[in-house]
Amino acid sequence: MAGPGIKELTDDQVREMTLEQKDEWWLKNVYQGDMPQLNLRSALTGMLLGMVLCLTNLYVGIKTGWTLGVGITSVILSFALFKVLARLKIGKEMTILENNAMQSIATSAGYMTAPLMASIPAYMMVTGQVIPMWQCFWWIIVLSLLGVLFAFPLKKRYINDEQMPFPEGRAAAIVLDGLHGDDEREGLFKAKILLYGAGLSGLIELLRSEKMMETLKLKFITLPEYWDSFIYKFATPKIFDTPLKDLTIQMETSIVMMGTGGLMNMKTAMSLLLGGFINYFILAPYFISTGVIAHATFKSITMWSLWGGAAMMTTASLYSFFSKPGMILESFKKITRKKDKNAHDPLKNIELPMWIFVVGIPIIGFITVYLGHTWFGVHYILGIIAIPLVFVFTLIAVTSTGLTAITPGGALGKLTQITYSVLSPGNIPTNLMTAGITSEVSLNASNLLMDIKPSYMLGGKPRHQAIGHVLGIFAGAIIAVPVFYSLFHNDISLFTSEKLPLPGASIWKAVAEVLTKGLSTLHPTAQWAVLIGAVLGIVFEILNKRTKGRFPISAVGFGLAFVLQFTNSLAMAIGALVFWLARQNYKDEKSLGFRVLVANQETLCAGVIAGGSIIGIVLIILENIVLA
Repeated sequence: MAGPGIKELTDDQVREMTLEQKDEWWLKNVYQGDMPQLNLRSALTGMLLGMVLCLTNLYVGIKTGWTLGVGITSVILSFALFKVLARLKIGKEMTILENNAMQSIATSAGYMTAPLMASIPAYMMVTGQVIPMWQCFWWIIVLSLLGVLFAFPLKKRYINDEQMPFPEGRAAAIVLDGLHGDDEREGLFKAKILLYGAGLSGLIELLRSEKMMETLKLKFITLPEYWDSFIYKFATPKIFDTPLKDLTIQMETSIVMMGTGGLMNMKTAMSLLLGGFINYFILAPYFISTGVIAHATFKSITMWSLWGGAAMMTTASLYSFFSKPGMILESFKKITRKKDKNAHDPLKNIELPMWIFVVGIPIIGFITVYLGHTWFGVHYILGIIAIPLVFVFTLIAVTSTGLTAITPGGALGKLTQITYSVLSPGNIPTNLMTAGITSEVSLNASNLLMDIKPSYMLGGKPRHQAIGHVLGIFAGAIIAVPVFYSLFHNDISLFTSEKLPLPGASIWKAVAEVLTKGLSTLHPTAQWAVLIGAVLGIVFEILNKRTKGRFPISAVGFGLAFVLQFTNSLAMAIGALVFWLARQNYKDEKSLGFRVLVANQETLCAGVIAGGSIIGIVLIILENIVLA
């Protein structure tokens, strides 16, 4: 449920209205015209904020392999910053669209660090050679720019027409609306909900930190990392002789992922739970017991299960996209046909013109192929093949991000690796860098659309979002790349050490080494999983199309569960269920339950995500630097 300042189409309108009707409705009811948005102060502040957030993402990614969503965090920080400046008479408060432009830049800077956690260090480990810092800088810039160029042509489909939720982007819009609302009392109420959600989530993260609680002499009130930890003091529950905790079947005490689940619809969340149940309660323990999966660890399990899950997401996303060929054909027809005086695009003066992508993608694509060959030894033909793969994987990544806020960059990288194990068997560097191209570009494209979502909901200019995203890319690279190189001082032996564990890079390297011998290295059961996953992905999408979305399973959600820990799938499903139950039970709009859990669902979830993430980042830094 959106805030009072946000106007949205109903589900029935989304299904029944044409794209042109939706665009006309948006232009009339949502578009804010020339309200200040991307200007000098929002650009500079966003870039400075992005420089900070990209370092937190870099640090967390090096330690865990994960990148954190920084959209909500940047919204709150940028809003608070200018509130303080305004009270100090240094400047005036921002407009809601200036605040949004700032968070867009900061978010872009935060996400562009992904190659530094996966393909770049994996390549260095395989070759034993340090990539010069200036090459790393421009390589990441080029990949990120290619992501921007691939993203905007998809905006019409996924945001304007499909009205996909893009949960993190939607949450950013809800928070912005609450902070800048006209009703001061309602705005304060939203701020309180945001603060309480953030405070509770942050407090839980603090209580989970054993090192910090011991330092504070409060070890006696430390929360366990998982609620079920006490069970293992008395017994070890197992499936096929594999402990549940080794299968990631646990309930964590953190509520951050529950907050993420609260931003999903029930269909996606329950699909995650169903997919996770099948994978971790049935398939994984069975194949561990038979020796197909070598070790009872998440890394070993996901090395087997990701093939079926990724195949399902691939076929489902492709079928969903190409099931509406009219829009695709229409986009390309606009480039070649003469101008039709009767043709009407309501947003032609504020959307990025199509010629930018038609010209930009080949140019930046050529630069990518050239640099890949010159710097990393990727053959020109193999580099050229990677460019259309980028388009395919961007469709998959955008669909997943649009539904769940999770971009399966790792899984998509593995699909590229298996492709190049056939095209160039035995060539590990090529395997890694081509996977880096497809994974990082699709990641950047997905996150740009996540940024565009709040702008669309609040009536901002799409062109400003593109410019802001590019500014964020440069801001992030200028800081993140030198800091990354300063961490290992050109000593590759530090990679995978306690100081720089880089789990993401370790998995990329392992997959490359396994696959470069050819497809035959995949276990026959994994090959069957690919076939079954691919077929089910299409079947689920056909059923969804025929039932007009009423079929209870989301193929992308179901497939994504095979590459996530069950802990995360469970937490997200519980989060979605809690708010679904709240909607069923709180009908009185004046009741506290309705106002908090229904009317301000997104605001509460955003606070939970932001508070837990920020405190989590601070604690990781303190534990590994100050308290080490």
